Amino acid sequence: MIEKFVSLFQTEFYMKVWRTAAETWPIWLPLILINLLFHTWFAYKRRVWMREQGSVLLEIKIPKDVLKSPAAMEMVIEGIWEDVVGTLTDVYFEGRVRDWFSLEIVSIGGEVKFFIWGLKKWKSIIETRVYTHYPGAEVFEAEDYALKIVYDPTKMNMFGITTKLVRPDAYPIKTYIDYELDRGNKEQEEIVDPIVPMLEYLGTLKPGEVAGMQILIQGHRKETLQDTRLFSKPDWKEGIKEEIKKIIDEESFFPQKEGQATLTRLTRTQDDTIVAIQRNAGKLAFNTMVRLIYAAPIEIFDKMRGTGMIGSMRQFGSKTLNGIRPDKFMSIDYPWKDFRGQIKRRLQRTHIEAYKRRSFFEVPFRHLYGKPYVLTTEELATIFHFPGATATTPTLTRVPSKRGEAPANLPV
Repeated sequence: MIEKFVSLFQTEFYMKVWRTAAETWPIWLPLILINLLFHTWFAYKRRVWMREQGSVLLEIKIPKDVLKSPAAMEMVIEGIWEDVVGTLTDVYFEGRVRDWFSLEIVSIGGEVKFFIWGLKKWKSIIETRVYTHYPGAEVFEAEDYALKIVYDPTKMNMFGITTKLVRPDAYPIKTYIDYELDRGNKEQEEIVDPIVPMLEYLGTLKPGEVAGMQILIQGHRKETLQDTRLFSKPDWKEGIKEEIKKIIDEESFFPQKEGQATLTRLTRTQDDTIVAIQRNAGKLAFNTMVRLIYAAPIEIFDKMRGTGMIGSMRQFGSKTLNGIRPDKFMSIDYPWKDFRGQIKRRLQRTHIEAYKRRSFFEVPFRHLYGKPYVLTTEELATIFHFPGATATTPTLTRVPSKRGEAPANLPV
């Protein structure tokens, strides 16, 4: 059997391949070594640069009464959009990378909290943006809850996934505008806030359980030599043009009659889809990865928690538009593929470490278990915003009362 296998590589075709490789090694071997050297250099310098920048985790206690629509959070997110890398010297010699952020909704034993993570230099900007649009909120630097999740497979178990979009980036998810949350004249009982199911579910966790939705974002742009790309990569708007053309030319429901305008062949749904795509295209865009995690001691671990978190995100999807769906699970489908559990433990340990570091766009966990997709400020504000009175989760951390200014006539 072994001899037959070896003989497959002794055919005339493979002999030519080996001979060509042996004759041309002075060309391809230096290229491989140079490429390895560059990747090692970039990885080292970027780690040094990121360590020097430092990071901050800001917890936001939301006001007791939030009267603003998610458009306020959209303004906050617009304020942290940044696509500047720096000069080629900054990139290739200093290791500078584009700034990134993490928007997080977390339940610690059932207590639901909002966090924004970023490099330290963004602290005052984030605070100012939040206070400007949510005057009653409280923002303060918090101890990193994620560092307390210690992976020990003998004592705890975890569930984790990365996500992807159902359709191409050009199609938006169902946003707060589709839910008519931008209209301020609706009664509370008429409001349907898509973030509430996630908050309500996170509020059901028991002491000892930790679950979180981590939304990693980085300003989207055309990638060039400043992004260490020899060949440039166009931005997402090229795909928008293609998808609209596809709807008009290939997916129109009604056959075209002679002399009939192309757009008149579209159904109402197709027309609404194009309008939604065009509206979304006018917003600032971010490279995005939404990660979910759930961890608990073995004795109270509930594997259905992960399913519940996935289910509570379905309201962001639409059959005619887009949606967010699971991509990679930190588990093995069939036990015989990993009968000793080593692969599962490696996946889980790596996922937790990447979650703690908020690492996805750069080293050390660049594009770990998935690829980034594009969400705009409108879409991000839909899945991360402060809810109003429709969210009745008793464990949602809020400011107990509205702060007011002291009377001007107080004695000094």
